[in-house]
Amino acid sequence: MDIATLLNQLLIGLSRGMIFFIVAAGLTLIFGVLRITNFAHGSLYMLGAFIAYTVSTSLGQGHYGFWLALLVAPLIVMIISLIIERGLLRFIYNRDHLTQMLLTYSLVLITGDAVKIIWGAEYKSMNIPAGLRGSISLWGTSLPVYNAFLLFIGPLVALGLWFFLAKTHLGKICRATATDREMVDILGINSTRVFALVFALGGWLAGLGGTLIAPTTAISMGMDANILIYAFLIVVIGGLGNIWGALISSIIIGVGEAIGVLFIPSVSIVLPYIIAGILLIFRPSGLLKSVW
Repeated sequence: MDIATLLNQLLIGLSRGMIFFIVAAGLTLIFGVLRITNFAHGSLYMLGAFIAYTVSTSLGQGHYGFWLALLVAPLIVMIISLIIERGLLRFIYNRDHLTQMLLTYSLVLITGDAVKIIWGAEYKSMNIPAGLRGSISLWGTSLPVYNAFLLFIGPLVALGLWFFLAKTHLGKICRATATDREMVDILGINSTRVFALVFALGGWLAGLGGTLIAPTTAISMGMDANILIYAFLIVVIGGLGNIWGALISSIIIGVGEAIGVLFIPSVSIVLPYIIAGILLIFRPSGLLKSVW
């Protein structure tokens, strides 16, 4: 074990944490505003990966295929999310959490069957674009260019969400709706449209995460369950509804898992849960409080 190996694993963990953050940011945004525990969030992530595969292969998995998929797949997932919200979720906002969880879990089953019918049960793969292949030398270690790209995208998404929520008129309406929906309705703002926008944005983030992970892993049924567990862990650790908390906890989970593979590989699978348990003992309400 040398410093270069440790640093390489640290950077790989950071880049993996960026995927966790992008997906978890959508989940924490939806929970923070809509107050819905969305079990179908992982399914939207999986759809993003499969749609990205289809878009990319339609252009022969070439250089332009990935960039087109990066643009198109999250948008398609966003439209699907909007249909789900308008067609189903808007009728259960005032129902108990059990009803909400049952509905979103049923969407998990429906989406899984739909994916199997459309794409089959075989594993799919998507090529890394030519411009993002290879590796770069960084502080004496070699880092894949695609992982460096992820390290750039993650903070960019975080800053974009912060700017939208804190600096734009529409973002401030979203925060106000999360705080006091009745007052927003009294002021003449249609809160149901705000809910639709937030759920669609959360879906877009899930689709973006699925598209970004597609070139680095096997695209398969079941990938939704794994990311959903990580996303819930991150949301709870970071603080419900807190974007910056989600970013910090994503980094902790990503790096902790990567370093754990080096030093204690026998428990690397359960290490994220151990980390979550330790953090919640000292910070039961999360690392950061909800800003909404």
